[in-house]
Order: sequence, then structure tokens, then C-alpha cells
Amino acid sequence: MTLSAATAAELSAAGLDPAEVEALVQRALAEDLGTGVDVTSVATVPFDAEGVADFVARADGVVAGLPIVCAVLELVTDDSVVIERRVADGARVSRGDVVMSATALVRALLTGERTALNVLCHLSGIATVTRRWVDEVAGTGARILDTRKTTPGLRSLEKYAVRCGGGTNKRMGLYDAALVKDNHVVAAGGVAEAFAAVRSLFPDVDVQVECDTVAQVRDALDAGATFLLLDNMSIDELTEAVRINGGRAELEATGGLTLDRARAVASTGVDYLSVGALTHSAPVLDIGVDLRTIGSS
Repeated sequence: MTLSAATAAELSAAGLDPAEVEALVQRALAEDLGTGVDVTSVATVPFDAEGVADFVARADGVVAGLPIVCAVLELVTDDSVVIERRVADGARVSRGDVVMSATALVRALLTGERTALNVLCHLSGIATVTRRWVDEVAGTGARILDTRKTTPGLRSLEKYAVRCGGGTNKRMGLYDAALVKDNHVVAAGGVAEAFAAVRSLFPDVDVQVECDTVAQVRDALDAGATFLLLDNMSIDELTEAVRINGGRAELEATGGLTLDRARAVASTGVDYLSVGALTHSAPVLDIGVDLRTIGSS
């Protein structure tokens, strides 16, 4: 069984690879089923019983992952499921809201329930945390960035959830942008040397330079860098870096950021705040499934 054309198209429109999502869902379902069956559902549910699974928010938050849930349900029901969306990804929901309903054979719904919820709760948790950061810096002009601190194998989904929360994706990996960090600087012999080495070998790749001090900011700007990461700098240091920069490069504050300092950091004039916690520490958004059998009230 493969994904429906509609779900594949929706995933593509969301910037996700349908083949990647399908393979991930198949692996997740295999973790539960192994080489057997859902023994509890087969034992307790008549084979032809139909029902409706309501996905209900148990807490306030922002939803992300509904297209992936559709993929789970399609694969586990052989595309016999009928899905009704109540909200779209990126929408705020309140406790008690039904975010979507799925009608299919009860056995199939119960077999796919945990896989669907694992994805939906995790991605919605990321979207919810991201929205808190975005709201905190609203009006400053600064944007919230994610990082590469993602769950192995889930990066594209987690970065999608960041987008659903109003955040901005940074580079996807080591291939699509260069980031000169402290260890690269040590290896190359200096900030300017490291920047020049990357620019020489990969002239078409965006080069970002991490700076720990205001002096390194000057060096990077003199070398021609147009994107600087200001790592673990104080508010005063960030303010000075913004002044020295004078709009020449985009500036990203990074390292040790907390939500209670977010607005003060954003107000220094930096362009971005990068927050690893969006993906590596976001708690899940509590969402559950309530089953209704066909014909019940």
C-alpha cells in the first residue's frame, strides 16, 4: 500500500518528501506489529466493526503533523479511511478541541493510533514551543531559527513543525550552507583564514561564521562574511556587535538563550535568535484519541 495522491501532494506542498514520510511511517508501524498482528484489537474487536476516531487536544497548543497522521491512517487501513480535518497545521487549539476525525474499521484505527499520536504529539509540541518564542519577540523584527539539534531520522519533520509554529529553518544539514565554528577556526588558523578557505573551495555556498567575541565580529566582517552567529554574547556585546556591523551582515544570536531573555536579545537589533530547544527539548502536546463506534451517540 502506498500513500494516496492527495496526501502525497499535500506532503510535497509542505516541503516534505512523500517517499521519506512513507518509509518512516512503515518503520514506525513495523515497530508495533513486528511480524505479527495487533493481538489485543484482533481479540477484542469484531473484524467488521466500524468506528470513528476523534483526535482531541487535551491541552492548549499549536497543531503540527496532520498530513503525516493521514499517511499513517492510509497505510494502516489500506486507504479505506475517511478523514475529516477540523483544523490545519499551524492552528492554535484549546483543550477539548477535536483536531481531526477518522472513520474506518476499528481494528485498523486502534492499530495505527499510537503511531499517529506519537507523530502528532511530538510535532505539535515543537510547534507549540516555537510559537511561544515567536510571540515573545513579536514586533522586534527578529525571527526564531531552529538548529541541527534534531532527532536522528526526524529532521525534516521536526523542521516542518518549527515552520508550523511560525519559526524559520536554518540550514538542513552540512551540505547546503557552511558554518565556520570555533573548531574550524582553530584548524584553519583564524576566522579570516577559515572563511577564505570555504569561500575558495565552495564559492556558491552561503558561509556563516560563528563569533565568540566582538573582535571576531570585526575580523569576520573584514573578511567579507555576510552572516554571523554571535555565540553566548551578553546583551551589551550583542548591542556592540550590531553597532559595528552597521547592517553589513545578518546577525544571529545563539547559545544559552532562554524564553525570559528572548525579547531583550531580540531588541538589540539582531536578525535571528537560534534555539536548539525548539527541537531537542520540546515537550509533547497532549492529544488523545476518543473512539466512537458507528451508530453510537
